[in-house]
Amino acid sequence: MRLTNAIDLKLKDAEVIYYPNFFTTKEANTLFEALLNEVKWQQDTIKMFGKTHLQPRLTAFFANNQNRYKYSNIIMQPEMFNANLSRIKTIIENELKIEFTSCLANLYRTGNDSNGWHADNEKELGEQPIIASVSFGAERVFHFKHRTDKQLKHKLILQNGSLLLMQGDTQNNWLHQIPKTKKTIGKRINLTFRIIA
Repeated sequence: MRLTNAIDLKLKDAEVIYYPNFFTTKEANTLFEALLNEVKWQQDTIKMFGKTHLQPRLTAFFANNQNRYKYSNIIMQPEMFNANLSRIKTIIENELKIEFTSCLANLYRTGNDSNGWHADNEKELGEQPIIASVSFGAERVFHFKHRTDKQLKHKLILQNGSLLLMQGDTQNNWLHQIPKTKKTIGKRINLTFRIIA
């Protein structure tokens, strides 16, 4: 039921499927409010071009093991999954038939919060990372661009309750971002489930 209305983005050198209605609006709204209030959100600093900046969003990291996650010179120590995150994780695993160990959570507070061009290709994610990305709250634009073929770009609106599955060679061949927007926009929570063995 949750995997109905699947949209294969048919990106070259990638495997990306979008499920716009993975969670119902009621489920998504309830989970959004719970996670907003119960997660210990933090704002890390990142170093870019020799300068230190506050990361333009809040984050939290969870795992069912002790394996930390390192990206952009940030080292995140995992917390245990709480009840709501465990429930979301179980639903996703049962539907996709994939077991995840970890989850990087992001809170975008306004349209000024963002995530610049990057790939989720850190060594600890393996040669072909599998990322299951769930969105709750305000819709945001999600951009893809191919690493070598500059003509290949794609734009997607990530809806409340949606699931975006990226696997295969996606992270090796494509970059993605959540750009800033000047529009007045509400909060968005993004849960990116990963496998860090």
